[in-house]
Amino acid sequence: MRDVWIRGTGMTRFARHVDRNARDLVEEAVAAALRDAHVDPRDVRAAYVGNAAAGLMTGQECVRGQVVLRRTALMGVPIVNVENACASASTALHLGWQAVAGGIHDCVVVVGYEKIDHRDRRRTDRVINGTMDLAEVAELFGAQAGQERNVYVDVLGASVDEQGRDRYDRELLALVSVKNRLHGSLNPCAHHQEEVTVEQVLSSPRVGGVLTRMMCAPLSDGAACIVLCAAGFGRARSGGARIAASVLSSGRGDDMRRRFSVGLAARRAYEMAGIGPEDLDVVELYDATAQSELGLYPHLGLCADGDWARLVRDRVTWLGGRLPVNPSGGLLARGHPIGATGLAQVVELTWQLEGRCGARQVPTARLALAENTGGWMGTDVAACCIHVLQA
Repeated sequence: MRDVWIRGTGMTRFARHVDRNARDLVEEAVAAALRDAHVDPRDVRAAYVGNAAAGLMTGQECVRGQVVLRRTALMGVPIVNVENACASASTALHLGWQAVAGGIHDCVVVVGYEKIDHRDRRRTDRVINGTMDLAEVAELFGAQAGQERNVYVDVLGASVDEQGRDRYDRELLALVSVKNRLHGSLNPCAHHQEEVTVEQVLSSPRVGGVLTRMMCAPLSDGAACIVLCAAGFGRARSGGARIAASVLSSGRGDDMRRRFSVGLAARRAYEMAGIGPEDLDVVELYDATAQSELGLYPHLGLCADGDWARLVRDRVTWLGGRLPVNPSGGLLARGHPIGATGLAQVVELTWQLEGRCGARQVPTARLALAENTGGWMGTDVAACCIHVLQA
């Protein structure tokens, strides 16, 4: 396979863009990425577009990518629409990587976007619940749960172990939110750009299980774009980041003997890149809740199971620590436009590897990992994408 390089990146601010539509957000991100890559749109041979919620939010199904790219110079190239829950954008990146690595195309564009209608909460709840098996949701929470009640946070908020004891200390969960809000305060693209205290996190409204509102990621509007090129493609700038590994896995959720999908994907990614977790300099992972971040640490090999508290309390995963996690602010602060989240992680890491992050820069960043989860099936994630990037 050929080496694949990220030569250009672009991203809007993630926020509640009440006065902007999806097409407008995508056009901003695409123009920025092409400009950053120094690539003429005529050199782009395909576009892979990730989106999760447009069908439920607006009724726009089937040709979402063609619609949001309609006024760009990319119309006319093959456009592939990708929907894979919260892993939609990173799955689109995986497909784009396959096309370039396999010699099908020398230059492709990958887009992730979302426009969430915050004014109609029922639609938003249906989108979130739709990332799970709705038959299972109905069995657990009642026949109308998938339409009338957001039960995803109930699933994520369950934190008891086999003996019924809480696995996570509430102050530790709050500290994760404090960390990521601090990082987000340094990111001009973040939804939340204000620091918070442990007390503020704990006193925010309870939303499910042990989780408060500030322990959960805000749903956001936004778009991100990446230009992928083969190593020998000369009509793009040098620099960027090499994709050392790209892995997509899907969980079963019906076989407790099978290792959790994130751990399986991480092991494959480390093997593909020829590295171990101890080699990483910076990580972006899927912190839909503070609890999610802690739970992912051992699956990614960042610590032993149950040792997550040390990483946070000893500030290992804070900016300035040995292994900063979510320097962008993560989903908790940067925000969670479902169909754009996976690309936002990779944009941040590319900027980190190029030294373009200003006050949140990880000075030693040479090797980075992005982990993006999508949906939930029984006892496992529905999808997981992991990318390893190298400067």
